[in-house]
Amino acid sequence: MYAIIIGFIAFLGTQAYCNYFAECGCSIMKCLSDYLWQTLVPIVFFSFLWMLYSYLEKQDEIEVIKKQHIEMELQFLKSQINPHVLFNNLNTVYAYALEKPNEVADLILKLSDNLKHVLYESAADKISLEKELDYIDNYLAFQKIRTENLKSIIYTKDIDSSDHEIAPLLLITLIENAFKHSSAKCTIHISIKVSGNVLYCICENDYKITTQEELRPKIGLQNLNKRLKLLYRNKFSMNIEQLNSYKVSLTIELK
Repeated sequence: MYAIIIGFIAFLGTQAYCNYFAECGCSIMKCLSDYLWQTLVPIVFFSFLWMLYSYLEKQDEIEVIKKQHIEMELQFLKSQINPHVLFNNLNTVYAYALEKPNEVADLILKLSDNLKHVLYESAADKISLEKELDYIDNYLAFQKIRTENLKSIIYTKDIDSSDHEIAPLLLITLIENAFKHSSAKCTIHISIKVSGNVLYCICENDYKITTQEELRPKIGLQNLNKRLKLLYRNKFSMNIEQLNSYKVSLTIELK
């Protein structure tokens, strides 16, 4: 259709040029043979410019739609993380209010810091790794209280610099998964290391399979993988091993 329209416009333009501007009195075939290119070239050229402009404008619209879609999906995935973590912490505060009321003030302060991180600081695309680790430290402090005499926690950090940034609420998913799906009376190993611009996070815990359902990937890890693909694309790797223990290894290029 495009070629037919261009050909028709070129034909009319050539005839108008021959009969009204050049007034050569040529036959139609002679006119087309001598002057068609003078009409066809500018039409094709400006048509190409118009098509290029339309294509670029369309690409801009597609990029805006993609960006909006990514932002909405990230917000949705974040919303699935936050409530579960916070409700666990509130349950811990409630238990201590009954058993050890003198220690509740310190727990509320930690919970306040975590709420601030989740509700305000995590809204940014990237935050200081130091702030993210403070959030994890507070979370583990709650977990040590909640799982006292039930689980042992071995937590190590090796950070080469405080200048790194990371997308918020990524590592907490691995750590929470280790607690949620670990067996009773087990040891949970958590290691976070940053060397150069690469972050390594390993969470390992004992687990007991009771149903076939538990062999399937956890929903939290599935959501984490989606977020990583949106945020870091080909700059991350996540590996899950299910042998004598459940081990998740995550590597992220921070820059």
